Amino acid sequence: MLIRLVQTLVNPELRDDEGATAVEYGLMVALIAVVIIGAVILLGDNLSGMFSGVADQVQAPNP
Repeated sequence: MLIRLVQTLVNPELRDDEGATAVEYGLMVALIAVVIIGAVILLGDNLSGMFSGVADQVQAPNP
């Protein structure tokens, strides 16, 4: 651990950018979640009707 600290102080290019990368990934995941939620809200009724129509056409198995 001490070696890593000394290397980072001597060579700034070895600094760890994982924190910034984690924030960027978090923002991307949040944006994707917002898009998915928006699509479900906008298309929810249409999809529900479509799946209900398909379910009505599928016959129940005979026992």
